[in-house]
Amino acid sequence: MKGIVLAGGSGTRLHPLTHAVSKQILPVYNKPMVYYPLSVLMLGGIREILVISTPCQLDLFRVLLGDGSQLGMSIEYAEQRAANGIAEAFVIGAEFIGDEPVALVLGDNIFHGPGFSRILHREAVSIDGCVLFGYPVKDPERYGVGTMDERGRLIHLEEKPAEPTSNLAITGLYLYDNDVVDIAKNIRPSERGELEITDVNRVYLERGKARLISLGRGFAWLDTGTHDSLLQAGQYVQLLEQRQGVRIACLEEIAFRMGFIDAAACYELGEQLRHTDYGKYLMDITAENR
Repeated sequence: MKGIVLAGGSGTRLHPLTHAVSKQILPVYNKPMVYYPLSVLMLGGIREILVISTPCQLDLFRVLLGDGSQLGMSIEYAEQRAANGIAEAFVIGAEFIGDEPVALVLGDNIFHGPGFSRILHREAVSIDGCVLFGYPVKDPERYGVGTMDERGRLIHLEEKPAEPTSNLAITGLYLYDNDVVDIAKNIRPSERGELEITDVNRVYLERGKARLISLGRGFAWLDTGTHDSLLQAGQYVQLLEQRQGVRIACLEEIAFRMGFIDAAACYELGEQLRHTDYGKYLMDITAENR
């Protein structure tokens, strides 16, 4: 399975912070925001990733992430010249995707919960259609919403409904089989001229090939699109890391745990940052295994 991180948009809700820098480069506590969605794909075992952003921001991501080889991965880059909708990522990334299934994650979404890697692995290896992830929220009218029947089957999808029939917001993580490329190329743009991801998901729903997994108790899904939510996300990460003594979305550690790189390579990455707590953490977790 290939992976896409969509890190476009102008981040207007975060102005003036994002006048000169991509929203997904901003810090969430002690790491750039893009580390968090990227870590989700890595936890799913995905090693080939395309980062899509605006033309003026792509070089920032290239400097930050490089070609991915230091993490035992391959990271490529592509432009989204205008905010033409989430589903345009599959049109832009068609050549990168090739004939494989693909996972898409939004660059400002943070996921954290027990067994998440296991869930992603299970779904990725047997994908037939699309798999969506729902999260219960207090204000579902702000999101795309999925409704399930009494047997847990997805039966309805709505985009920002005035009267939601469910409180399950569709999160910014999507798994698709290879049909998604042709579906995205053939859906009609919305009135705003965007290729809406909900329209893609509805095609799968009509085919009987859309599933919704509810991320319930024990999981956290954070959207960092406003000043308040960005601050809250940083506080959440800070609290967990300081209480538990582990790092959330530490790309080097995940690459090591997933077998993308060995202990010696991870230690060396930590040594390059040895004057920081982040670097010392990497050196500590790999010191005995070098």
